[in-house]
Amino acid sequence: MPDPARAWAIGHVSVKDADKWQRYRERVPATIAPFGGAVLLRGHVTDVLDGTHRHTDTVVLSFPDVESARRWHSSSAYQALIPLRHEAAEVDLVIVGG
Repeated sequence: MPDPARAWAIGHVSVKDADKWQRYRERVPATIAPFGGAVLLRGHVTDVLDGTHRHTDTVVLSFPDVESARRWHSSSAYQALIPLRHEAAEVDLVIVGG
């Protein structure tokens, strides 16, 4: 059973510029580490089993709790990457609590 205190930041991604997306991806891990975060999954969507899904990729980050995920997202280190992310891809990003 999942730890009810844990949280995950889930990004649904459609890449617009592969080179910029790679630069962004290389920089994200350093921004999540101070908040106890880790990259759990980066992958391409292979099938949509029900409904619709407009994105091609999914990213899942793990955090100790929802507040850590929120602090990561609002940190100056991550906020500095958002302009690059906007140039590189369309991203829908949510936090899911355990």
